[in-house]
Amino acid sequence: MFDLDRWQEIFSSIRSNVLRTVLSGFTVALGLFIFIVLFGIGNGLNNSFAKAFTRDATNLIMLFGGKTTLPFAGLQSDRQITFNNDDFDEIVKESEGKLEYASPRYTTNLTVKYGKESGSYQINGVLGDEKFLENRTMIDGRYINERDNELKQNVASIGRMAWRDLIRDGNPIGKDLEINGTMFKVVGVFSDPGGDWDERHISIPLSTLQQMKKSSDTISTVMLSYNPAMTPDEGVKFGDDLEKNIKAKHKISPDDQQGIRINNNAKNTKDSFAFLFVITAVVTFIGLGTLLAGIIGISNIMVYIVKERTKEIGVRKAIGAKPGGIVMLILQESIVITVISGFFGVGLGVLALKLIGNNLEDYFISEPSVGWGLIAAAFFCLILSGTIAGFVPAYKASRIKPIEALRSE
Repeated sequence: MFDLDRWQEIFSSIRSNVLRTVLSGFTVALGLFIFIVLFGIGNGLNNSFAKAFTRDATNLIMLFGGKTTLPFAGLQSDRQITFNNDDFDEIVKESEGKLEYASPRYTTNLTVKYGKESGSYQINGVLGDEKFLENRTMIDGRYINERDNELKQNVASIGRMAWRDLIRDGNPIGKDLEINGTMFKVVGVFSDPGGDWDERHISIPLSTLQQMKKSSDTISTVMLSYNPAMTPDEGVKFGDDLEKNIKAKHKISPDDQQGIRINNNAKNTKDSFAFLFVITAVVTFIGLGTLLAGIIGISNIMVYIVKERTKEIGVRKAIGAKPGGIVMLILQESIVITVISGFFGVGLGVLALKLIGNNLEDYFISEPSVGWGLIAAAFFCLILSGTIAGFVPAYKASRIKPIEALRSE
């Protein structure tokens, strides 16, 4: 294996048969290159789907009031459906044991001032669970909590962009914002995976905002996350049951799709990941097909190489070479070509993914990459196939009698 003369002979054979070497090496390199790029793009799709579903809790259900389109139970169509605190309390009571987090939200746009800076911002009246439902992370301070709502306190947790726009420099905690003529003390700053838009929101206690709106108990949205122990199918059924019960309470026809609107991430996740599974399966099939094509290609080339060297094998046997030595010589040459070409294909594939980077985000492909474990497995498969491809014809050729080998064309 480490015979210097043999290695010199191998490299001499490669140099004297450049076209043959390039053809066999190109098959291996191309197979690995396409395999890596395809699987990288497949992982890029996975990354984009994962990012899309981390903006909010993956088990999030949101309920919105709408306008009825069908008459029902003696009531006319075109009724505006509005939720209130009792609706939220009833939902929580009926869903006992099935909920992880829950928060109503009352949303309005109000003028916010700090010093000479001012602007119109979305103000959300919430409970503390909204932090988890929106996947918000505290940069400084704290979020709205239960005590804030009990005491109807004038406190606010503001998004990072609202902090930048209004307060600009310095620590925002303890600063006073004027919201619609009422002073609120900043108790926290949050970041949101939804980006700049969601980070311009300002959250205050729900009870405080409802009091500002003349003691209204109206809420705009009911936000829930179901128990993580539930399966996606159970999450879908839970959402359907919620919709059915709320429609019954507000006397909305079961066939009315506009009376209330429900956004259930369980259903969205199930549909989206079913689609993603199909895409991934197609990419995997094509990638494995490309790898198989590389294996077949190198096998065919090795058969040709051994046939081309039949006379050489006959001469070697005539001067005393052993069959095992002939087989090892051809195998080593096959492995060397496969390994060098494989490294070349891997390098090009990884470089291509680096160059692609996030340039395909418009096509829902984010940070395409392939794990080194998968690359190593594909590389090993090609080396193994190259070894087998070289062994089978080499072994057959080594069994030929010298006189027959010398007569071959």
